[in-house]
Amino acid sequence: MSERPNDPGMTSGDPLAPEPAGDRAEPAPTRPAPEPLAGGYSSPPPPGAFAPPAPAGAPVPVTGRYVLAGWWSRVGATLIDGLIISVGALIILAIFGSVFSIGFLGSDEAGIASLVVGLILGVVAVAIVSLIYAPLMMARTNGKTLGRMATGIRVVRASGEPITFGFAMLREVAVKALLFGVAGSFTAGLANLLDVLWPLWDDENRALHDFVVDTRTVKE
Repeated sequence: MSERPNDPGMTSGDPLAPEPAGDRAEPAPTRPAPEPLAGGYSSPPPPGAFAPPAPAGAPVPVTGRYVLAGWWSRVGATLIDGLIISVGALIILAIFGSVFSIGFLGSDEAGIASLVVGLILGVVAVAIVSLIYAPLMMARTNGKTLGRMATGIRVVRASGEPITFGFAMLREVAVKALLFGVAGSFTAGLANLLDVLWPLWDDENRALHDFVVDTRTVKE
């Protein structure tokens, strides 16, 4: 079979070798890297992402949604809650006293004994109601009591988790009532006074018990 004179045939060479300069295609022009956006955003930031700093002395927000409550609003809420508990305690003691005073129908001695037993049970009932009042309210309202509702504040967890009954018991009973109650009895009330006054100079308006459970009191 005769060879075709115009067929150049196969050429030898390394297929991975660089192409000759004359056969090399011009590289595509590269775009300069985009300038990074402020705040680390990869797209235009949403409106309000860079709010101006708060003026000096203004309440410090815990997050973008909350503004810290002032000291007087916390004191007002505590006084209102204390008044509610006191009125409830008087009602409970009156009920227990009237029920157990029926012992006077038998004799004076039996009546006195019954009244003492009734008052002791009434005190126990008041203690139980006083201890579970705040945890129950806070669990149902996610951080509020009747006093806090009246002053427009609530307790929030710094982690953002909701206020559960167990957590409210930890904050209101185990820490505020028991821990600071015992500490106050050993320090002639100084521990309780410091706990109440600490928000006045803390930069996040925290009481000492807020440090223990990592909570903040904010405006509603």
